[in-house]
Amino acid sequence: MRSDLHLTLTTPSCVVVKDLDIVSLRAEDDSGSFGIRPGHADFVTLLGACVVRWRTSDGSIHFCAVDGGVLRVSRGSHITIACRQAIEGESLERLEADVRRARAAQADAERRARVEQTRLHAHAIRQLMRYLRPVKAGQSQGPQERSELPP
Repeated sequence: MRSDLHLTLTTPSCVVVKDLDIVSLRAEDDSGSFGIRPGHADFVTLLGACVVRWRTSDGSIHFCAVDGGVLRVSRGSHITIACRQAIEGESLERLEADVRRARAAQADAERRARVEQTRLHAHAIRQLMRYLRPVKAGQSQGPQERSELPP
């Protein structure tokens, strides 16, 4: 088999695959699954969350889960995929486990961020209330009544 396709797969933070020689590629967009072989017409499509599979000249199959993105074929031999997230896997089973771990880690990070945001919001409200609350007997209204401020 001849390797006439060149694959580049990138995310905003890294290049996952750079100019790899491949024989064929399969991916999925809103219209369904499709394949690309050497000589394919120029093509642009939006990928949903899917597993991209490609075969190299030695016959091995490689997998990468992508979370949406743009796939472009140019000059019948250059395939470029730009996506938000990509996770490579040696096999579909391994890839599934890696994706589950990544999703769990992302959900945990989002949960921690929400908790921290709620904590900061509550702290800001308490600070505002401390300065805006009406003066009660024996209490200070705020920084303007402190003794270090000029009369």
